[in-house]
Amino acid sequence: MVTQTQLAHMGLFDAKVPRYTSYPTAPHFNNDVGPDTYTQWIEALPKGSAISLYVHVPFCRRLCWFCACRTQGTQSDAPVLAYLQTLLTELDMLARHLPEGVRLSRLHWGGGTPTLLQPAMMQDLATKIAEIAPFAENYEFSVEIDPNEIDEGRLDALAAAGMNRASIGVQDFDEGIQQSIGRMQSFDITRDAVDMIRARGIESLNADILFGLPHQTNEKITESVQKLLALSPDRVALYGYAHVPWMAKRQQMIPSDALPTPQERLALFETAARLFEWDGYDAIGIDHFARPEDGLAKARRAGTLRRNFQGYTDDTAVALIGVGASSISRFPQGYAQNAPATGAHTGKIRDDRFSISRGHKFSNEDILRGRMIEALMCDFEINAEELRRDFGLTQAEIDQRFADIACGYDGLLQVTPDRLAIPPAARPLTRMIARSIDAYDLSKAGHSSAI
Repeated sequence: MVTQTQLAHMGLFDAKVPRYTSYPTAPHFNNDVGPDTYTQWIEALPKGSAISLYVHVPFCRRLCWFCACRTQGTQSDAPVLAYLQTLLTELDMLARHLPEGVRLSRLHWGGGTPTLLQPAMMQDLATKIAEIAPFAENYEFSVEIDPNEIDEGRLDALAAAGMNRASIGVQDFDEGIQQSIGRMQSFDITRDAVDMIRARGIESLNADILFGLPHQTNEKITESVQKLLALSPDRVALYGYAHVPWMAKRQQMIPSDALPTPQERLALFETAARLFEWDGYDAIGIDHFARPEDGLAKARRAGTLRRNFQGYTDDTAVALIGVGASSISRFPQGYAQNAPATGAHTGKIRDDRFSISRGHKFSNEDILRGRMIEALMCDFEINAEELRRDFGLTQAEIDQRFADIACGYDGLLQVTPDRLAIPPAARPLTRMIARSIDAYDLSKAGHSSAI
């Protein structure tokens, strides 16, 4: 048993660390990657391979104060329609460079609020995507759905386009908490959206809920989780609210003195996690839960769980290509990010140039460290045999790396010549332990709380 005193001694309640949805993390991207490199990486994909495609729609009808995503508010469809034309052009450009026979194993529309697209816009976007890369067998097409911004017509369009997984943001059902974070969304509205989704035969449902919100208590998060369980989502992401007002100016609207302490954040997480596990969900990585029959739970049991910018995934595609402003692509060779500002992105695309503004080319050491971090984040252990097989490390080199990671954790980690593992009681420290593998300077990156 690891006590709060031990966790405090390890620095858990003071640490600011990355979420490690990538390695290196986005603050360490540089200007070495531009449109030409991006084009080369696309053309180097194997013919007939399966890829993932992410489409970013950076518009919302209202700007929620808690959100740190690249979004902008609009009450008019005019900028959305103009942006859609940019997306269609960018997809045409992508098609010119994709190797023959490439198919989509995963398609995700995120934002922002992709469901503010009108049905005809959705149809145009889905048709263009199908033209350049049809779905692979057993594909997954997921869309982030705002229950306040969805109706029968939009869901009909998404279902006709092949959507087979919906993702709904809940945050918290307590009205007072919703007011404090600038997002009003009642349980009834959320339930009605879920009913409309399932009425169209879309059974796979993801939900996001946050801990660490202002005025949140164990009693309030218990009530919100119980309401969420009544909707029976297949997967749940239990994210810690990241209060970074120096990065996301709208978070200055949130009363910082009403935020839970780090110790209270841990208690909120543990309260919610117990409820999900009591209801039969499998714990997935550091902050996800899934029904045992869900693909995420199957991947965890099979040892094929992965981590990317959307969190945890069972996708094993060779590349993730992002289109739209601020989108990040991942290739075997590295990362490439589109221009964050919508105007700058649109200008480049109109000039028939990809808008890649920065990225990172992997070194061999990046790939090794990234795999070790991903193994900890997904499986809570690093397997020595994988390091020998895939990276050619000797046992002496493995022993030294394991010793470097375990140093400073007072025997909390399980270390043998065959593996390094984080026991269940020490798993709140996982992101901190991953940080010990990170070779980059994190001192100026402004990361969020470790818990």
